[in-house]
Amino acid sequence: MSVPNPAPHTLLDRVNPVTRIAAAVVVSLPLLLTLDWVSGATMVAVVLVAALALGFGVTFVARRVWPVLALAPLAGLNMALYGKPGGAVHLDWFLVHVTDNSLRLAIAVVLRVLALGLPAILLFTGIDPTDLADGLAQVWRLPARFVLGALAGFRLVSRFVDDWRSLASARRARGLGDTGAVRRWATMAFAMLVIAIRRGSKLATAMEARGFGTADRTWARTSTVGRADLVLILSSVAAVSAALAAAVVTGTFWAVWS
Repeated sequence: MSVPNPAPHTLLDRVNPVTRIAAAVVVSLPLLLTLDWVSGATMVAVVLVAALALGFGVTFVARRVWPVLALAPLAGLNMALYGKPGGAVHLDWFLVHVTDNSLRLAIAVVLRVLALGLPAILLFTGIDPTDLADGLAQVWRLPARFVLGALAGFRLVSRFVDDWRSLASARRARGLGDTGAVRRWATMAFAMLVIAIRRGSKLATAMEARGFGTADRTWARTSTVGRADLVLILSSVAAVSAALAAAVVTGTFWAVWS
């Protein structure tokens, strides 16, 4: 069975998954210090150029980021209607106050959502769960029991969709899935909870029998960081620094605490 829209092979494949998470944090946190359109627009432009340079195709990027593109205007609309008023008034009705300041805030919010969402989506694309678990345990030194439990749970997420479809098909075959949408959903949700508890108990027993959670833990694959990881972190710092510097130079830097 082929995987729809598989992640392409890019230069990020050389980077440790935990480094990609760190890069996403480096890019995101400084952008939360200001609410202006220049830094957001700069970061969006840098991310798009970097995505193409790393090997992401235009079509693939469009398919992956369309949810963010769809949700960002909704956030901007709320800010335009209910944001802090100031300047010329364009619409004033009950709680709705559309002014020059609220429109500037709306544009800034839309660009900020894109600037925060696009890097995260692209950096997390194509991460292998097992490689991520190896990095969390060996590089970040997180407890092996927590990492392996999270990995096992993540592996079972895909089973949830298959179980839900199978359960729905079985109920329809018995004539139980044609009426009462709310009741059908509630009963199926309870059945899925029972299945999850049983599967979790069996998985926990099997993992404990194989020595998971012991003090001395060995790993089949070694997780390391190297030059590619350093380049990604430095590039992330440079990108977010350029975005904030552009806001300061143009005089649009707007501290969130002001």
